[in-house]
Amino acid sequence: MNSKILTLLGFCSKAGKMSYGMDASVESIKKGKASLIIAASDVSPKSLKEITFNAEKEKVKVTVLGDTDMQTLSHAIGRKCGILSVNDKGFAEAVDKLVF
Repeated sequence: MNSKILTLLGFCSKAGKMSYGMDASVESIKKGKASLIIAASDVSPKSLKEITFNAEKEKVKVTVLGDTDMQTLSHAIGRKCGILSVNDKGFAEAVDKLVF
């Protein structure tokens, strides 16, 4: 996994521009706050399907970090979770550039 992405997500977390977990991410999507959804590679298919469904309704991009498991992602952001919402356009664009 590109450590730059994990570092950037850590900064985003410290800046308070993130929602953690499925429920908080879905709420961010519905309120129009979410700019990007990030999922770890080992998130359950059911959870991934649910978050993708909600994100597509509001035209929010979903990115699965293919080689980053929940433990690695949780360590980078300082909280245990496998799905998170980036609630800042600047951070979302920066992460998106690094992913692709």
